[in-house]
Amino acid sequence: MPLSHPRRSALSEQVIAELRNQITSGEWPVGSRIPTEPELVDQLGVARNTVREAVRALAHNGLLDIRQGSGTYVVATSELAGVMHRRFADADPRHIAELRSTLESAAAKLAAERRTEKDLRQLDTLLARREEAWRTGDAEPFVAADATFHMAVVAASHNDVMTAMYADLGEVLRDWLRADVGAELNPETHMDHTRLVDAIRAGDAEAAAAEAASYPFLCDRGRFSAPSGG
Repeated sequence: MPLSHPRRSALSEQVIAELRNQITSGEWPVGSRIPTEPELVDQLGVARNTVREAVRALAHNGLLDIRQGSGTYVVATSELAGVMHRRFADADPRHIAELRSTLESAAAKLAAERRTEKDLRQLDTLLARREEAWRTGDAEPFVAADATFHMAVVAASHNDVMTAMYADLGEVLRDWLRADVGAELNPETHMDHTRLVDAIRAGDAEAAAAEAASYPFLCDRGRFSAPSGG
């Protein structure tokens, strides 16, 4: 339904809030192209300039990326995530891998201690989805499935601060993973995460932490291991 029409500044804020909600709710997922300006004008019932102002504001905050001739795309789910994405876009891939290993190892340890039956069912579902995505041979669906699985591991830690931080780093980590796996999935680089889920299910905190830290990573300079993985 069209939005109400308060004074211009309040209307702009209302449109910004509505577009932000589309992003944070997952209606417009990261990587997707949002509706065109005319479509948004029609959907929201506001002037073109108001829509343009709102889109530019969210682009300035790092949630959207306006690509001339292509459209406007979602690049982050929060302002902090947008800042993280811009700040670490050119970071050394080894440093991103080390950060991921450190966060996921700590989260896996806590998940083994705190996981619920609901967490375990979610991990089983997402692990199966990850394997299905791998079998397609298509890198992008696998990146999405792998990122969702690891996010669930972190969420199972029931540490809200760690979960929020990991989520804000999400697109940085997905960019790294895209570069890590390459354009085509290679069977010799496949990493089975069954042992990680088994350790979390068994409540074995040390095994879960060690497993999460042990996965090998790749970069354009060859294979290397996460620092604590051995």
